[in-house]
Amino acid sequence: MILEEYFDLKGKTVLVTGAARGLGKDIALSLARCEASMIISDIAYPRATEQAILAMGARCMATETDVADEDQVRHLAERVAAEYGRPDILINNAGISQLGYTPTEDLPVEQWDNVLRVNLRGTFLCCKYLGKLMIDYGGGAIVNIASTAGITGVPRAPAYCASKAGVILLTKSLALEWARYNVRVNAIAPHYLTTELTGGLRDSDEVYNKLVEQIPMKKFGETSEMIGAVIYLSSKASAYTTGTIIPVDGGYLSQ
Repeated sequence: MILEEYFDLKGKTVLVTGAARGLGKDIALSLARCEASMIISDIAYPRATEQAILAMGARCMATETDVADEDQVRHLAERVAAEYGRPDILINNAGISQLGYTPTEDLPVEQWDNVLRVNLRGTFLCCKYLGKLMIDYGGGAIVNIASTAGITGVPRAPAYCASKAGVILLTKSLALEWARYNVRVNAIAPHYLTTELTGGLRDSDEVYNKLVEQIPMKKFGETSEMIGAVIYLSSKASAYTTGTIIPVDGGYLSQ
């Protein structure tokens, strides 16, 4: 097998959640460039991503889906089954962060619930319904977007940390359960990325410089720097890999 065949995604059906912007958009565009057939979703219709993919000449189905709403995820899975049969690859990227890094003693329970609802419940529901299609069709690859915050913790971000730690253990649990069905479940764990979600951190030079000082590579990651790990976990190159969490963090967890 030549090198290109290990990473070949041509003709694969890929579903990316949270694809309207940021990391999800970059993942969707990158996999479309690999000649995959794309299904993209977001809580608001991901029109710009859809148009960019169609302009490449790639197949694309776009949906407006709240991943934490079971009926909407069930409907999404039904559409995928009707139009594609199954997704070969599921990228669970949809997620939110806490607002304003409120001290935990002042954190509204509604904000806690909402972060867990989207980040953990949403990932679970997509795995449940799209994973069922993979099981029925004999296999597939799921890549969950976790975070270093689910491994080391971050002050004033208990809901986000708890949700991403949950994603990591959900990944491992499903990997053990679904290996016999040839459904591989892995995750990547980025550190801080240059996206809209970290805009508040980057607006303050003092905060940004303090955070960058803790990263061996001395910078926030770019969304484009996550793509290699996603392609690896989506492709034949990782055929014997499941239950793995790959840090893509500028060396942060090596300390």
